[in-house]
Amino acid sequence: MSESMVNVVADIGGTNIRLGISDEQGKISELEVFQCNDFASLADVLKHYFSEKAITGKSINACLAIACPVENDLISMTNLPWQFSKSALKATLSLNKLLLINDYTAIAHAVPFLSDEQKVQIGQGSVAADKPIAICGPGTGLGVAHVVPANGQWLSLGGEGGHVDFAPVDEDETRILAYLLSKYPRVSYEQVLSGLGLEQIYQALMFDKGEAPQPYSAKDISERALNESCDVCQQALAQFCKILGSFAGNLALTMAAFGGVYIAGGIVPRFIEYFKSSEFRSRFEAKGRFVEFNKTIPTFVITESQPGIIGASAYLRQHNTEEL
Repeated sequence: MSESMVNVVADIGGTNIRLGISDEQGKISELEVFQCNDFASLADVLKHYFSEKAITGKSINACLAIACPVENDLISMTNLPWQFSKSALKATLSLNKLLLINDYTAIAHAVPFLSDEQKVQIGQGSVAADKPIAICGPGTGLGVAHVVPANGQWLSLGGEGGHVDFAPVDEDETRILAYLLSKYPRVSYEQVLSGLGLEQIYQALMFDKGEAPQPYSAKDISERALNESCDVCQQALAQFCKILGSFAGNLALTMAAFGGVYIAGGIVPRFIEYFKSSEFRSRFEAKGRFVEFNKTIPTFVITESQPGIIGASAYLRQHNTEEL
């Protein structure tokens, strides 16, 4: 890669955008984090970063991991009011190359390269080499992706798995579903496994008690649960972990994910010790005749703070080296 060529990688979520510069070995430098709400458009924040790093005018290859579907030229972000054309963005910024991938496609590409220091195992199970891996992550939304081995490389299988129908497995969850169906015509897993989801579980539990909920944020609920200052917050967080276990167990079954199921997103890493002792793993394994199947599959929480950036860099190296 010539000195005038610059590889820019980004991880764009519903709240933050992380930007960095990747070298040929995948090492990330010049990492910056910006608040999406501080900018009117993606082009604006990229122009700001290019100017700040004095790379405007250089030949720039960009791989952007973004929290929404990326198949079409017109991109509309799911949890942010940004809309843009891929071709227009490339022209506006005078990019040499523009690759857009789903944010969980990026995380999927990062997972095979995570060290033991960048993840924490929850429960039993051992990683089987060269087997499918599943990833899900509660955050602003609920991201889902898979990565499978293919000809000595890794092939990501994207999708919108966070928007599949929420399926309750006990009476408490049935009541939560009933509450949410009074608000929405359809309830997906994202409505219970996200920041908003934790809030809505709390609201449903309060409704079931016949009491008005407090205006707690997801952070408020988790903090009150962990310091044991609110019984309903404790119930909400416990229920959140159980539902996440059931959902992650479904991903394990769907892809025979003997390479492991990984929990990403910004929520769970805040309370890993609590998560270890929660019913997440028991729910993950509670699959009827397939209990033994899921028992062998390991589960992890990703503790690396920038998996999307790592994955965007890996994607750029794996798929575009010959073009760069």
